[in-house]
Amino acid sequence: MAEGFGKALGNGKIEVTSSGLESSTVRPEAIRTMKDVGIDISRQTSDALADFSPEDFDAVISMCGCGVSLPEAWVQREYFDDWDLEDPAERPEIFPKIRDEIKKRVSDLIEQLN
Repeated sequence: MAEGFGKALGNGKIEVTSSGLESSTVRPEAIRTMKDVGIDISRQTSDALADFSPEDFDAVISMCGCGVSLPEAWVQREYFDDWDLEDPAERPEIFPKIRDEIKKRVSDLIEQLN
């Protein structure tokens, strides 16, 4: 969802990619929730962190409150933040709430970076 908002709200301002410790696909609930606000994330993926080089990124956001477990090079980027968001995977009914929180944080981040 953050990648979707980053691309939609930051178009022409920032470049966005998603990563995780392992590669994964987007949950159907997230796709539906973002579609409700007019953003299609159905083709997005989250690629493995090992596929990227930290030096290629100015800003890194961890979405799980687990940023301290990332390799040190990632948390030492010019901008690092750990958005300790509740994981809606086990409680699909909170997807809209988490989506709205992510939208606010992404909007604030874009403003701060530009």
